[in-house]
Amino acid sequence: MTRFEEHQQAIIDGKAPVSKELTEKMLKDGIRPAEFFPKSIIPAMDEVGRRMRDCEFFIPEVLIAARAARAATDILRPLLTGDEAIRSAGTVVCGTVKGDLHDIGKNIVAMMLESAGFKIVDLGVDVSPEKIVEAVKQNNANIVAMSALLTTTMVNMKAVIDALNAAGLRGKVKILVGGAPVTDAWAHSIGADGYGKDAPAAVELARQLTTA
Repeated sequence: MTRFEEHQQAIIDGKAPVSKELTEKMLKDGIRPAEFFPKSIIPAMDEVGRRMRDCEFFIPEVLIAARAARAATDILRPLLTGDEAIRSAGTVVCGTVKGDLHDIGKNIVAMMLESAGFKIVDLGVDVSPEKIVEAVKQNNANIVAMSALLTTTMVNMKAVIDALNAAGLRGKVKILVGGAPVTDAWAHSIGADGYGKDAPAAVELARQLTTA
């Protein structure tokens, strides 16, 4: 097993202290920060996503794997400067819409998107359309990812799209929606670009939309 494979396994197994320790040791041995993402972090989280899709992993396992990935990325991100910086897959503004305080699903999606190389601007829960519009402007985001777990707050996804239209930003961003009551038909009806039924699907969709 190579050192990158060992690091991948630590992430898949959800061993955050091991992931952190391996990252630090490998850096000391001269491995460049940018190498970790394509060689261990992204493949590890892709495998976690596959296991979630195949019902081998559930939310607890995904969360601890994402935390193990975060243990590495927290060390690596500050070191990715100048020529060493990896090209971001895109900038995602994410949040749970106004009136909704649920965040577990949104947090998992955000962590998996970050592990896949996206820059994340997490606005938290109960996020107003105005706050999302401002975050898109300030961060030059190219994706907005919205979550709702209540049927009563789903309508606020449409309010965000309307606000982006009014601000002249809709053409600059792709919009992903998700959450327990959300469906593909609902996503299309409000003018979103796609629906992620779970975190792995959201990551795959984000990749498709940014490379199309």
